[in-house]
Amino acid sequence: MTTLRAALAQINTTVGDLRGNTAKTLDYIDQARARDAHLVAFPELTVTGYPPEDLLFKPHLIAENRACLDRIIDHSQGIAVVVGFVDSDDRGSLFNSAAVIRDRRLLGIYHKVHLPNYGVFDEKRYFLPGADSPVFNINNTPVGVNVCEDIWFEQGPTNLQASAGARVIMNINGSPYHRGKGREREEMLADRARDNGVYVCYANMVGGQDELVFDGGSCVLSPSGDVLARGKQFAEDLLVIDIDPDISRPPTPSLPDPLPDLEEVYQALTTGTRDYVRKNGFSKVVIGLSGGIDSTLTATVAADALGPENVTVVTMPSRYSSEGSVADSDILARNLGIELWNITIEDMFQASLDSLAPHFAGTGSGIAEENLQARMRGILLMAISNKFGWLVLTTGNKSEMAMGYGTLYGDMAGGFAVIKDVPKILVYQLAETRNTRGPTPVIPRSVIDKPPSAELRPDQKDTDSLPPYDILDPVLEAYVEQDRSLAEIVNMGFDEDMVRRVIKAVDRNEYKRRQAAPGVKITPRNFGRDRRMPIVNHYRGF
Repeated sequence: MTTLRAALAQINTTVGDLRGNTAKTLDYIDQARARDAHLVAFPELTVTGYPPEDLLFKPHLIAENRACLDRIIDHSQGIAVVVGFVDSDDRGSLFNSAAVIRDRRLLGIYHKVHLPNYGVFDEKRYFLPGADSPVFNINNTPVGVNVCEDIWFEQGPTNLQASAGARVIMNINGSPYHRGKGREREEMLADRARDNGVYVCYANMVGGQDELVFDGGSCVLSPSGDVLARGKQFAEDLLVIDIDPDISRPPTPSLPDPLPDLEEVYQALTTGTRDYVRKNGFSKVVIGLSGGIDSTLTATVAADALGPENVTVVTMPSRYSSEGSVADSDILARNLGIELWNITIEDMFQASLDSLAPHFAGTGSGIAEENLQARMRGILLMAISNKFGWLVLTTGNKSEMAMGYGTLYGDMAGGFAVIKDVPKILVYQLAETRNTRGPTPVIPRSVIDKPPSAELRPDQKDTDSLPPYDILDPVLEAYVEQDRSLAEIVNMGFDEDMVRRVIKAVDRNEYKRRQAAPGVKITPRNFGRDRRMPIVNHYRGF
């Protein structure tokens, strides 16, 4: 056997842009060829983008996807290519597939064997599983090719291919991000490499698709389980490495460490926001800026993702807005270099109160009057969006979304929810992390230190309606992400009455979450693609 120079093309595809994805693939083939690679591998379902969901029910898309593969085959002179696409048989059955190509010839097609059908995955809706685990000869090196989920199984295609003589496993992926998943993946890949005595090449995609973010982090591991090469996180990359299959324990190079935990989460938010905005054809966004921590972090992420020139924030004070909140909004806008508009809602609010006064006579001021203010702000933001074609970014966090602490058609109005999957305590941690960048902090200290408040009535605090967030967030994690029961959560040391109130609020507000904008997934179980609960639901579990 001879040395195999392998290239992992970690690219950002767009679902449905078959021609654009193919053009990018051809460009990266050229780059790999220029670097004398023998083999270049691309992510899962490169041609269609991932995940294509019900686009797969369109026969003309399947046909165009195959025509695009033919273009890639024609472009493969002098190099081997592994690329993800959708294969079909004579009966119209579909397969999540990897084409193995060399010198303008299709050497073979691998059909994904293990089809994930949990969390954000729904592959059994579209695909049939494959049955074969072939090994291909690439530059006199036996290479097993498989797809994403296949490598997570101890006994599966990787094991079969290694037993058949493969010395290198090329695994192509569309592996969505959640916090800590990169470390989990590398530990699993190290186990596969050691267990089978093979080199493992893991090619992952990068970029945002709706709520999902793909973090890249492509890597190559030796048969001893050491990481030999690691691609960039949250950026396109072409990772090239020389593999000598006759050396089972090559020297371990000095590698850059993965991003620190909080910086990784922040990068996921910026990547997801950037791609959602740009892939949907928007150039600018508008955000309601209250001076609170949530809208402050949202505006900061947006400025980092899109450039400050593409972000406009609007402060919309009412009679209950504190001077500090307005001042903090001004300071943040100047620190970030974003445009700030100040539009009071006081006249609108008073006019609405006057109109409703005859009908509300004899009732006290309450939720209806509070929500009027939020909805007026939503009206103004949507008017700005309609006038200028800017996308409204909403600012609610996961803790609020869980408890229903948001106003439909008010602060929930908008097209994308940047921190929808970020619990409140993590919001503060991310703000502190962002302030460590650069010579001076951009988020005012006063925003971080002030007690959270919706400022919809005099002296309002979040704790008037919610438990303190350092207590609430772990309860929500236990109930929402871990499906723990009331008794189990109480046994963790929490007050039973408080836990009961939290569970009831989470269940009661499913209808609100169904009407919320999509947002970046950064936890193992987000509201939306991961957690699918009925709105009409009488089960309480206690």
